[in-house]
Amino acid sequence: MPEFCEVERDGHLYIVTMNRPEVMNSLHPPANFELEAVFDEFVEDDDLWVAIITGAGDRAFSAGNDLKFTAKAGGRIESNPKGFAGLTARYDNPKPVIAAVNGVAMGGGFEIALACDIIVASEKAVFALPEPRVGLAALAGGMHRLPRAIPLKHAMGMLLTGRRVSAEEGVRLGFVNEVVPEGQALAGARAWAEQILECAPISVRASKQCAYEGLGKASVEEACSASFDQIVKMVKSEDFLEGPRAFAEKRPPVWKGR
Repeated sequence: MPEFCEVERDGHLYIVTMNRPEVMNSLHPPANFELEAVFDEFVEDDDLWVAIITGAGDRAFSAGNDLKFTAKAGGRIESNPKGFAGLTARYDNPKPVIAAVNGVAMGGGFEIALACDIIVASEKAVFALPEPRVGLAALAGGMHRLPRAIPLKHAMGMLLTGRRVSAEEGVRLGFVNEVVPEGQALAGARAWAEQILECAPISVRASKQCAYEGLGKASVEEACSASFDQIVKMVKSEDFLEGPRAFAEKRPPVWKGR
């Protein structure tokens, strides 16, 4: 059983809870490697279609890097190839991941949320990339994901000052999808997951891959002309036939994920 996180399977839904509340769910290398294995399982299991990541307790989603652990190690710590929580450097996952931000999301904690596809935040959630205030930088993708998620000037305002942003401001800036009452972040994330699970899983993965990889193309025309392996899988799938058939027969589709 995992030591630094909790894992729950609920049908096609996979819920991962970072479980170090005594240090505001900050992560050290053992926790990161454990979470990497947890998300490896999610990616590889064909029966798991959507994941949610959240933090234990009511104070924090994740305060990011465990700086006290780093200091004790003299700054010499083992780097995780898949990044913070096994997510921030994971570029091979076509399945949707939702962040249920139940409190503080600072530094690497905010970078975990930015690496997710949807962010649902408690009204008490706070976001920041304060690394420059401690002589560091947001090297787990934050410096690149944030300017792609919100207008550049707003992103630079956060990156250069390390200032804290509320959940409500996060919605206005554009990196938070929904703000929910305190204590309801996981429930709100589940509601988004349920909507995703109503869709064909292969279609969802194709949409995710095209959206992200298309951003790297020079134009919309180039993106539309590109080949994406998840689109190939979708066109060849049983679900590609089931959707139109169910519509014609006026019944809910029965997705098989293949």
